[in-house]
Amino acid sequence: MLWPYTAAKFALDACSWWIELGVGATEKRDDTELAWTTPNKVALDLATLRLRDFSRAQGGNPVLICAPYALHGALIADLAPRHSLVGALQRGGLNRLYATDWRSASSDMRYLSIDNYLADLNVAIDEIGWPVDLVGLCQGGWLSLVYAARFPEKVRRLVLVGSPVDMSVESDLSLMVTNASLAAFEGLVNSGGGIVRGDDILRFWSPSADAEVVLQRSLSPDSAADKALRERFARWHNQTVDLPGTYYLQAVNWIFRENRLAKGGFVALGREVHLDRLTVPVFLLAGTDDEVVPAAQALAAAPLLGTQAAFIERAIAPSTHLGLFMGARTLTTSWRRVAAWLQSGEAALRAREIA
Repeated sequence: MLWPYTAAKFALDACSWWIELGVGATEKRDDTELAWTTPNKVALDLATLRLRDFSRAQGGNPVLICAPYALHGALIADLAPRHSLVGALQRGGLNRLYATDWRSASSDMRYLSIDNYLADLNVAIDEIGWPVDLVGLCQGGWLSLVYAARFPEKVRRLVLVGSPVDMSVESDLSLMVTNASLAAFEGLVNSGGGIVRGDDILRFWSPSADAEVVLQRSLSPDSAADKALRERFARWHNQTVDLPGTYYLQAVNWIFRENRLAKGGFVALGREVHLDRLTVPVFLLAGTDDEVVPAAQALAAAPLLGTQAAFIERAIAPSTHLGLFMGARTLTTSWRRVAAWLQSGEAALRAREIA
């Protein structure tokens, strides 16, 4: 989720040093794929993603979690018991659950664009059967929003969690990206041979994250279970994904530098998307201590939409950015509310707004 910020940070502080250093010198990490926590099957295997099916029954509206395609893998939504967004939604009564498991980019994927990812997302939703409830996490949020605006008939409800949409609302991220030169971002792509390497981004952003803060719980050094959880979190944090250079530069320019979603001019699969014409019910979830997408920015999507006020729900959780998706407290409170909202009828939405 941090790759635009990282490139900007590097551009402002150490551009020439980075070029001299080169890439590919990062320490070798354990690349053994971590197992998913919740039982699932691969329902569809596409060039950009695996569609994971967590469904326990055929009843109810399908819910698709659109994971971030950024620094970390899709296991962000299913890290461990008590720290699984999938598990939280299942406990909330949702039985038809799916998730996008984005592939790390190989060299032959370097020219894939945002349109390629939207097209495969569209194929996945056709496979599930629409309309779907689309749950977008961070940068999976703006992708979900673009998809919903492009194919409004295929999305019943939309949940955006810690998602950057309107860059006119200032944040450390938006300011850094605005102040950096385009050459900095292009340098990251060129240094990786057309691929933006996740390991290099992680090295320049942060070598570690505080597991207790993210997971919102104390971890005892004397507990074998807590030690295993800490180690699993560290492995997930260090196992980054690579991004196609074309996709990366489009996202940086269109979303973060030119603010096309808010200002207009974002063309998706041949058509310009207009957020003010999107009328689906929307739930916006933000974190009080989100260091990547501050609450004001995460909630700024609301006035851009054509959705009636009665059908826009907002919530702010006491959480960091990663804690929105993995934190034990957030999963048992805010996500319970999201699950209830996804199952409520239109009359209930209006009644809550009036109350």
